[in-house]
Amino acid sequence: MTPATLPFFVYGTLRPGEANHDLFLRGRIRSEAPGRLTGALLYDGPGYPYVVEEPGGGPVFGELLTAGSEEYDELLAALDELEEYTPGDPRNLYERVAREVVRVADGTAVRAWVYLAAPSVAVRLRARGKLIESGDWLAR
Repeated sequence: MTPATLPFFVYGTLRPGEANHDLFLRGRIRSEAPGRLTGALLYDGPGYPYVVEEPGGGPVFGELLTAGSEEYDELLAALDELEEYTPGDPRNLYERVAREVVRVADGTAVRAWVYLAAPSVAVRLRARGKLIESGDWLAR
């Protein structure tokens, strides 16, 4: 699988049952599977969460989403827009990075796109953010 076609790991408003799931993912996803990301912590934001990398932290729970090949480019662009991510822009709130995520069902590590808190946001969250100790946005 090339980096351009990695699955997505979603942990907040894009998860099933959350506000953005149907708006952005309906008809574009071939499969969904529970996953967990280690080496990271989950923080509550203003209506949506942020993941901050933290060695030894986690897990953060979410879903691994595999897009249909014909929908991939459009979905990637839509998610980048939702997350206000532009490659190389220092004003980003999130950075899209490839990370290993473990599929819960079988323990397989899967390389996936994850939207992490941008460095400046991560500094603020570590200093005074509200940690979601369970690592699960749905259980907050």
